[in-house]
Amino acid sequence: MRDRLVKWTVMLGVTENTTGHLEKWLSAIGSLLGMLGVILISRYFLEPDAVPWVVASMGASAVLLFAASHGPMSQPWPLLGGHLVSATIGVACAQWLPDAAIAASLAVALAIVAMHYLRCLHPPGGATALTAVVGGDSFHALGFQYVVTPILLNAMMILFVAVLFNYVFPWRRYPISLAMSGQRTKQTASKAES
Repeated sequence: MRDRLVKWTVMLGVTENTTGHLEKWLSAIGSLLGMLGVILISRYFLEPDAVPWVVASMGASAVLLFAASHGPMSQPWPLLGGHLVSATIGVACAQWLPDAAIAASLAVALAIVAMHYLRCLHPPGGATALTAVVGGDSFHALGFQYVVTPILLNAMMILFVAVLFNYVFPWRRYPISLAMSGQRTKQTASKAES
């Protein structure tokens, strides 16, 4: 019986969780601060009923930036490029395709291929493209302004919070280039001491 359970967990991709309690709580606190900034910006630029749509894709970005900050899809270019290219494609599909089902499906598909080619694959970008199509009249009225306000401002806000918050903790330096430069500095210093 135990062997079957192990096989199922492996097949489902369940792995051992080696993340410590401090790291889990830091991820939560960082995302709390990042999302608070995103929500405040969204409230300023959008109608109250439209805020949850935008906040959803940024919530997914918060998971990447604060719980998996060293992953390739969490870095600044995927975050910014992924959201911006996806928002642009989503708005174009919403404006140029009359059928919402086709526009929504095509927006996500084109966002994925564009993010691949631009080397800025960021999964929440799919939700950003989708929101531009299915988010309702508030988003349609914004047109391409949606790309700047709220998407660019929200992405910049969460990026700013991620850099500041993670910088406080040496093992959480973000973006990954800061963590790597810190390691190179330590290696250089230890070579100089030798």
